[in-house]
Amino acid sequence: MKKILVASTNPGKLKEFKEMLAGDIEWVSLKDFPNVSEIQEDGKTFTENARKKALGYAKQTGLWTLADDSGLVIDALGGRPGVQSARFSGEQETNRGLLDHKNMAKVLNLLQGVPIERRTCRFICHLCLAGPEKILIKTEGKLEGIIAEQESGENGFGYDPIFFVPELNKTVAQMTSQEKNAISHRGNAIRKLKPLIEKLVKNESSCKKTH
Repeated sequence: MKKILVASTNPGKLKEFKEMLAGDIEWVSLKDFPNVSEIQEDGKTFTENARKKALGYAKQTGLWTLADDSGLVIDALGGRPGVQSARFSGEQETNRGLLDHKNMAKVLNLLQGVPIERRTCRFICHLCLAGPEKILIKTEGKLEGIIAEQESGENGFGYDPIFFVPELNKTVAQMTSQEKNAISHRGNAIRKLKPLIEKLVKNESSCKKTH
């Protein structure tokens, strides 16, 4: 069974990857490697950060590493929070739930008085799988929506409670995990990744059998 590291300590992300990429793979997270040095996400784009994390952690652990960089892009805010999505409030908060609420509060505050038709936004996800020497796969996905005027829903994490999807008439945090995975930015990127990662794992195991 192939062991692949997900370059995150976020249990929500690990759960999504496990659910959607079930197969002959053992998934581990950065929590399983407490001694690795943290890779700084100082890239200017989602792609840059995903590449940097995947290669950096793969080199340290020797494992294939799957990294994602994802975030919220709001048109009325000129594309912010973008790559700053996780720390948009500027708070050095270790409680993930509290940090999420502070980030959402800042967005809602900045959009006060902005009419619904101008609150368009999208979640963007860039995925990168790397070995210790090189990038193996890159995919991306997105989800279009509107920023709601207040938080709604208990599921999900990050900006899910204020990200409203008109087609389903609910926020991402009001969806079941199955509904979310079917349409989410990460779900879309993972669906593109799935056949590619299965092929890589299969090729590697058949190479080992022939040698």
